[in-house]
Amino acid sequence: MAWTRWNEERVDQAIGNTLRAGVLLAVAIVAVGAAVFLARHGAERPPDYHVFRGEPGEMRTVSGILEAALRGSGRGIIQLGLLFLIATPVARVILSVAAFAAQGDRKFVVVTLMVLGALLYSLLGALA
Repeated sequence: MAWTRWNEERVDQAIGNTLRAGVLLAVAIVAVGAAVFLARHGAERPPDYHVFRGEPGEMRTVSGILEAALRGSGRGIIQLGLLFLIATPVARVILSVAAFAAQGDRKFVVVTLMVLGALLYSLLGALA
């Protein structure tokens, strides 16, 4: 499918498919992570909720999450699924920029790039 032949209906379809695929992939990854986590820790004693224990340091960075997921950590796999869920709207906006550019709609390219910039700024600011 050539970019130059994209009309509004095709753009809407592609964006909808991107969102659907991203959410389904994220759900599948989280489900696998939950199964791994429960298989390893499901029979443990319930946590003491009177004492707050934050996430381990490795779960606070993308590289730490990837390393934990590759090691087969249930918690790491769940976090990876959440990263995919967060990346889904970003992919949608990137697809929108490409579609608007292919259609020659400069005004919407600029507006959508501003939205992408705001999204990336908020995500990168949260990682700092």
